[in-house]
Amino acid sequence: MKQNQAMDGSPSSLPSPQQLTEEASRKRELRLMKNREAARECRRKKKEYVRCLENRVAVLEKQNKMLIEELKALKALYCHKTE
Repeated sequence: MKQNQAMDGSPSSLPSPQQLTEEASRKRELRLMKNREAARECRRKKKEYVRCLENRVAVLEKQNKMLIEELKALKALYCHKTE
């Protein structure tokens, strides 16, 4: 008899409003949890990216300083040869 009730679309086979609310609430919590995790991962990747950029800037600044010193030395050497 119960099988017939489920097949004919009687109200007892439909979820109750409370069940629908609980399901929606559960889905919302799951979505929020996934969103928090994604945001955490995004912030971690951004920090790593910024750290890599800062390291690259430090290397390039050091290289630039060395090249400026080398240029000064070459200019000084060139000036002494022309005199």
